[in-house]
Amino acid sequence: MIDKEKLLNDKEFLKSFKNGTELTSFFKELHKKAVEGMLEAELDAHLDNEKHQKTQTGNYRNGHIAKKIKTTFGEDQIKVPRDRESSFEPILVPKGHNIIDGLENIIISFYAKGMSVSDIEEQIRELYGFDVSTSTISRITDAVSNEVITWQNRPLESLYLIVWMDGIVFKVRENSKVINKTIYLAVGLRKDGRKEVLGMWLGKNESSAFWMSVLTDLKARGVEDILITATDNLNGFTQTIRSVFPESQTQICVVHQIRNACKYVVWKDRKAFTAEMKNIYTAPTKQAAEMALNGFEEKWGSKYGYAIKSWRENWDELTVFFDFPIEIRKIIYTTNLIENLNGKIRKYTKNKMSYPTDEAVIKSVYLAIREATKKWKMPIRDWGVILNQFSLIFGDRIKI
Repeated sequence: MIDKEKLLNDKEFLKSFKNGTELTSFFKELHKKAVEGMLEAELDAHLDNEKHQKTQTGNYRNGHIAKKIKTTFGEDQIKVPRDRESSFEPILVPKGHNIIDGLENIIISFYAKGMSVSDIEEQIRELYGFDVSTSTISRITDAVSNEVITWQNRPLESLYLIVWMDGIVFKVRENSKVINKTIYLAVGLRKDGRKEVLGMWLGKNESSAFWMSVLTDLKARGVEDILITATDNLNGFTQTIRSVFPESQTQICVVHQIRNACKYVVWKDRKAFTAEMKNIYTAPTKQAAEMALNGFEEKWGSKYGYAIKSWRENWDELTVFFDFPIEIRKIIYTTNLIENLNGKIRKYTKNKMSYPTDEAVIKSVYLAIREATKKWKMPIRDWGVILNQFSLIFGDRIKI
């Protein structure tokens, strides 16, 4: 087998080409021969014999048929081997298809980044010099639906140290009207320190009853215990979590609290207001945080009393992180994984003003998640120290 990378590093080899066009042409021909060779091997496996040898059933090779294919090297014509009984179904280039997997992956990546079907058509035309029909692009992206079902029903770990839960609102057409629907997300932190999107669920209105169905789904897929949950301050959410995972400690998301508190703060006050509020959640102890809240109330209570009220009403669940060492605290309230994920999903879906169906928004968000989590390969920094702290605090629950 020719090593493409080795060839590209071979100076003498590269000098033999007059320009980049000749080099591209060489690799295009190399790719064509590789595809034809793999198709021959597929037919060998199908017939379970070598060239010109008949099988015991009497089926044998029956020449070739020309077929145009579209790849990342452009459009080309290959020879596809045939068998006498026409029972050979190529996997690499299936019958009725003329696009190689590599190009299909590029089309899916374009779609995941929020490009419309017409934009993808134009991009493929500019990059590779041929047309891909709207129906072909739709067929390729529609194939993702089965992948979504498999992903959403996959088994999960028995234990997650932290699970963040949140929702993103999208506009979806239903019964000739465009309404708001929410994709609910759960992101888990595993024992190996790596993050994982546990699933996504589509619903109309956020409620503790809806989250009950989400938590029940997680349990049905193998989750036995969650040490800490990070959520917004939805009424009844904590009780819902404890009804499914009774030992879980619930931390109301500080980022949500900050956002809600700042919602009606006038622009000229915003900087000073957030700076004072930061003293609350960055305090060294819960007692110090209470003192900071008192100072915050003295300065802003008369003007923005609702913000103080929100902190007071949710104080116990807003300050759960103070029960943990600093390293774990930072993961809970500053490494806001789900907020970062939401931001990337928004980035990839911002070109879509609304979605025609529930399936369309699910497919689009799934592809955005797949793109956004490609770099989720390393554990959280200083994970050995953090895991040791979790083990000391939670003991045998870590061994599940």
